[in-house]
Amino acid sequence: MAALTGRDLLTLADLTADELQELLQLAAQLKSGELNIRCNKVLGLLFYKASTRTRVSFSVAMYQLGGQVIDLNPNVTQVSRGEPVEDTARVLDRYLDILAIRTFEQQQLETFAHYAQIPVINALTDLGHPCQILADLLTIQECFGRLSDLTLTYLGDGNNVAHSLLLGCAMVGMNVRIATPSEYKPDSTIVEKSRAIAANKIEITITEDPVTAAKDADILYTDVWASMGQESEASARIPLFQPYQINEELLSIAKKQAIVLHCLPAHRGEEITHEVMEGSQSRIWDQAENRMHAQKALLASLLGAD
Repeated sequence: MAALTGRDLLTLADLTADELQELLQLAAQLKSGELNIRCNKVLGLLFYKASTRTRVSFSVAMYQLGGQVIDLNPNVTQVSRGEPVEDTARVLDRYLDILAIRTFEQQQLETFAHYAQIPVINALTDLGHPCQILADLLTIQECFGRLSDLTLTYLGDGNNVAHSLLLGCAMVGMNVRIATPSEYKPDSTIVEKSRAIAANKIEITITEDPVTAAKDADILYTDVWASMGQESEASARIPLFQPYQINEELLSIAKKQAIVLHCLPAHRGEEITHEVMEGSQSRIWDQAENRMHAQKALLASLLGAD
């Protein structure tokens, strides 16, 4: 995908719909072994937030491409002592070939991208989680053989995952319903951007009713009710979010062949029950694996193969 070489991925909206579909096709080819791309470059991981799947999947993907990974733990770099973002960005630009950043504010990510000439990837911010949705779409495509003419229902907090799902589903022609308590709806700017991308070709619904949202859905999706940095709010959120739990009762009103997704880590017994997570309709572990394949395709495309 030469068109992506040298570019940043700060949000899914940085891609065209065709580029997104081509990335998913490349990820599928890499996963199946049909293609074997070599990319002897250096990836830096600058993570201000804890991570399991994102850290390990990016690292393994880069190693499998033949490259190297440097874990730039903020606690042991000058970042922890207040070095300005623009200074760190310009220095890392001289050492690395590509940089994945996991942080809180989207603006910090955009500042890095402005001052660094190498590709910068959003590995999660409070506004979006584009790499997660690449894996989600790959998983859905594997399960249904298509992405269009399906309905995905997301239940819970209108957070970064919900934002990126709105954009991703709009780009691939998938109906998307976001069901949240009234005070936890997704950002209205993201909703409007998604509707503009969809151009009235699909259904984009924001609702407070989890039952209506789940009815006849092809995919039920959830995330933790309190994201990183919101832990102090967890106990207050639980009663509000309880009706949005994915359990066997809610799953029973989705389509018979519906699948269940969760971006992990999960709080079993809160946003999803143990029975559903371990049930026959769960595709959560395939979804987690696909982080590696989707990100391998993304790294190869942004860097260009050797």
